[in-house]
Amino acid sequence: MAEQRRDADGDEARAWETLVATARRTVADGLVVGTSGNVSVRVADTVLVTPSGVPYDRLTPADVTGVDLAGRQVLGTLVPTSELPLHLAVYRATGARAIVHTHAVHATAVSTLVTELPAIHYMTGALGGPVRVAPYAPYGTPELAAHALRALQDRSGCLLRNHGMLTYGDTLDRAYDRTAQLEWMCRVWLTASSVPGLTPSLLTGAELAEAGERLRGYGQR
Repeated sequence: MAEQRRDADGDEARAWETLVATARRTVADGLVVGTSGNVSVRVADTVLVTPSGVPYDRLTPADVTGVDLAGRQVLGTLVPTSELPLHLAVYRATGARAIVHTHAVHATAVSTLVTELPAIHYMTGALGGPVRVAPYAPYGTPELAAHALRALQDRSGCLLRNHGMLTYGDTLDRAYDRTAQLEWMCRVWLTASSVPGLTPSLLTGAELAEAGERLRGYGQR
């Protein structure tokens, strides 16, 4: 039986516009090269997601691509990202409303070196604690999704070994900010740990817990 497609409603159309802007921002900020990485946002029980292999600067309102939580395409004709199983697994298992996945240089480099990003900065607390590295699995597979979910336990971001990173949030802005922060922390740790004869100081669990509490009240209300 053919899948039933429909037109995007107003909320979905507005969310798609924000999603495309966020995807383009990942390229402009150097977090994505070409069509690597992907972005998604959940609107009710529909997940809008970047399509596979389409440069973000070519996306238009008519290219809206969406699936239900079972992965059935309900919006658009473009094929969704190959990482759809990863996105759907995170939506099903967490309170995520938006996800950003990139192959950012420093995050990917760190993913090849350690099993957890050392607590190099207090912004580690904003992600729930030291960021774990999910074991390697081929992209687009249920195995990768399962590894990522374990790494994301009590966290809002993780690294994917020899692959990249993933962060989520209750908005696309928050998911994107966590991506940018995680890439920056990876760069700081790589820079500090490259100094011969010196070892970077790290924050304790108590210091991270205090930072996490303070960050929860940060900003305008």
